[in-house]
Amino acid sequence: MTKNILTVKDVVKMYGDYTALENANISVPEGSIYGLLGPNGAGKTTLMRIINQITGPDSGEIFFDNEKLNKNHIFKIGYMPEERGLYKKMKVGEQALYLAQLKGMRQHEAIEKLKFWFEKLNIINWWDKKVEELSKGMAQKIQFIVTVVHDPKLLIFDEPFSGFDPINAAIIRKEIINLSKEGKTIIFSTHRMESVEEICDYVALINKSKTVLEGPIQQIKNKFSNNTYLVQLEEPLLEENNLFNFLQKDSCFFQLSLKKGISAKDALNHINKKHNILSYKKEIPSMEEIFIKAIKNA
Repeated sequence: MTKNILTVKDVVKMYGDYTALENANISVPEGSIYGLLGPNGAGKTTLMRIINQITGPDSGEIFFDNEKLNKNHIFKIGYMPEERGLYKKMKVGEQALYLAQLKGMRQHEAIEKLKFWFEKLNIINWWDKKVEELSKGMAQKIQFIVTVVHDPKLLIFDEPFSGFDPINAAIIRKEIINLSKEGKTIIFSTHRMESVEEICDYVALINKSKTVLEGPIQQIKNKFSNNTYLVQLEEPLLEENNLFNFLQKDSCFFQLSLKKGISAKDALNHINKKHNILSYKKEIPSMEEIFIKAIKNA
């Protein structure tokens, strides 16, 4: 049975008359990459801030690593917010060291690990530069390093690829995957659905302050599939019948919608009796399509 490193139960957060979260629920399996999705203003950042104890819930419970969330857990969590902030007049290395020590690291250990990461991301030459001299992408790399340097069990990234060009976004994506392979649990919020497709094991969708969808990504994709198939034949002679209708057809390519109660095996056997099949596959919706559909139906 999969162990959850983080469980959020019926969390409510109000700001005056505004409901930021209404009975939000998520369960994050240990060692997973967990995508936290939702439109702007849905409540994602509020939930991440509550998990990091920057603010507190009005009601509900949060459990981390089989314990009720408490102040000591902050040393086991790394958080990179979407709105980043570094002290512009401080030197890069000096500031990174200060932030690492805030997470409980001893000075010698922090310097050693910081320099490891600075070398790895090819920014060691910026150690003695001031933050105000950094490009936005370079500053993002510093933020990433100070998020991971204290070796937390849970990493939370809010729009981690924001501000990066495609090359550096790919570098950070690779490092996130490597951290996952090392056993870290990762939550990240992003609007880049292709990133969700590529690296997430689980997703949750928050809309209008509520959790409207959660589970393994493949299970969710199967749930939203609409029983359509793409078929390629050697000849363009397939006809509609009592098993399926055409949604589209183009020469030897057919998009089929199976009728109610008809299995893929039934349709395949029927086609195979009269035609040579070159390819036959079920259409699985993209996460972007699921996201749009779930938001409309919520």
